[in-house]
Amino acid sequence: MASGALPDNPFVAAGMIEDPRLFVGRKDELHAIASRMKGDQPTSINIVGDKHIGKSSLLHYFVLTWQQRGLDANRYVVIYLPLRGVDCQTETGFYEAVAEGLLSYIPGWQLQLRNPWRIKPLNRQAFSDAVKEWKQQGKLPVLCLDDFESLLKYPDKFHNGFYDNLRSLMDSNALMLVVASCKQLDVYANEHRFVSSFFNIGHTIYLKELTTDEAIELSRLPTRSINGAALSVDEQSHAQQWGDRHPYKLQLAGSYLWEARQQGKAIKWAKQQFKQQLTKAKSASNGQRWQLWLRWLVWDLPVRLGKIPQFIGVTVGDIGNWITGLVMLLFPVLVLVGVVRWNEVWDFVRDKLGIK
Repeated sequence: MASGALPDNPFVAAGMIEDPRLFVGRKDELHAIASRMKGDQPTSINIVGDKHIGKSSLLHYFVLTWQQRGLDANRYVVIYLPLRGVDCQTETGFYEAVAEGLLSYIPGWQLQLRNPWRIKPLNRQAFSDAVKEWKQQGKLPVLCLDDFESLLKYPDKFHNGFYDNLRSLMDSNALMLVVASCKQLDVYANEHRFVSSFFNIGHTIYLKELTTDEAIELSRLPTRSINGAALSVDEQSHAQQWGDRHPYKLQLAGSYLWEARQQGKAIKWAKQQFKQQLTKAKSASNGQRWQLWLRWLVWDLPVRLGKIPQFIGVTVGDIGNWITGLVMLLFPVLVLVGVVRWNEVWDFVRDKLGIK
């Protein structure tokens, strides 16, 4: 939990809200996560929402406050794990990051709980054994996994076998996951050709804009430098109008309005800065979409096409698959422009297959 004085500017316009005193709203979502931890059959959850809607802040806040929700502190260990970190680029790195997070909550004298996670190397089997050992001792690890899309960048490291193992542990009530993602997990399964049942996760929570009351509460965040809210009533009204119940926009508006007052500038200046930053954020998001689309066209699509020969037992690796797929994509174009003739291709195929 956060301690000490509140910051002068309580509005967090970029990144995750780390001070729980500055977190506002989401009571229904927090209750839903807690309620699905209870009982003999915990239900894993997929938190789905657009970028900047507050998924990271929600997970982090839940990890800080779950014990205040009537949950038995002796039964659960709840950790927040950002998957975009460099430690989670390999399967073993993921397991080691989980172990480090769990052990940070286990006292040194509880060796029965600590020892299962000290196995080296901490591979898939060792991870599963550690989770099952915890179940026998009545301990449930709850992993709040943020930025799930990061795992999708490494399909050769995190494949169906990895996800099947997690699903098996979830089905045996030995592990619970709260996974934050921009799209529903089954959408990613279709996009990336995953067949693991992991992607049909138990329950989905869609994170949307704040309610009107929550938006008003956010605009009234307190500060240490003055008695009461950081913004005046007039400034709060502007923040609510500009932000329109969107968490990121409200935080951004509040931050610039607070900054304008500190620098003796007009509200017009704050609005101009607010609009410029929104435009930059939108451009960056569009740029990321373009990069993903380009990667899919230049790399992912050829690699997938190149894997077709695997059905007849030909395996050449990703580079070989990419070259094969690229040839398959370019071949119709070469035929159309007359560089390659169909009859020549057919003669080549007949010659190789021995067809007369």
